[in-house]
Amino acid sequence: MPEDIAGSEQMLANWNQNIQERAARYQEMATRVQGMTISERSSDGSVEITVGSNGILQNLVINESAAGKRMSEISGEIMKLLQRAQSRIPELLQEAMAETIGTQDETANVLFNEAKKNFPAPPPEEPTRTPYDRNEMNFRVEDDAPPPPARPSTPPPPPRRRPPRDDDDDFGGESVLS
Repeated sequence: MPEDIAGSEQMLANWNQNIQERAARYQEMATRVQGMTISERSSDGSVEITVGSNGILQNLVINESAAGKRMSEISGEIMKLLQRAQSRIPELLQEAMAETIGTQDETANVLFNEAKKNFPAPPPEEPTRTPYDRNEMNFRVEDDAPPPPARPSTPPPPPRRRPPRDDDDDFGGESVLS
């Protein structure tokens, strides 16, 4: 019987050690993920954002080069960059998992799938549109727009009326059938 007790104690000690090692790997993964940030920049460099691993915006920089843009363009760019950065979170999470707890762990797979659901891929980018393609009103005067045609200072003369004609074909406003 002492052998069974010694075997049970060894089994409990191994189990305890495995739990502690697993907890340490999870803690290491959590520490790595918590310290991760993702940065994105617009193609023209006018807007830069940084998000944390939780998807929350940590930094936003709107450079002076954005001064000539309309506010709707800048806000659209910010949202596009935010979605693009957030969509990279599952990838970074998966890398941290692979390096610490492994990709075969059930809990890791649940976390990864949850991250993919919360931070999906951004919608495909639309082609660049001109201001005339948008469904929005613009009351700004464009600097390079041609000036409107000059109006004459006097009103145009009234249209000329034809003088009445004395034709045989004219029935005097009466119907031909009467």
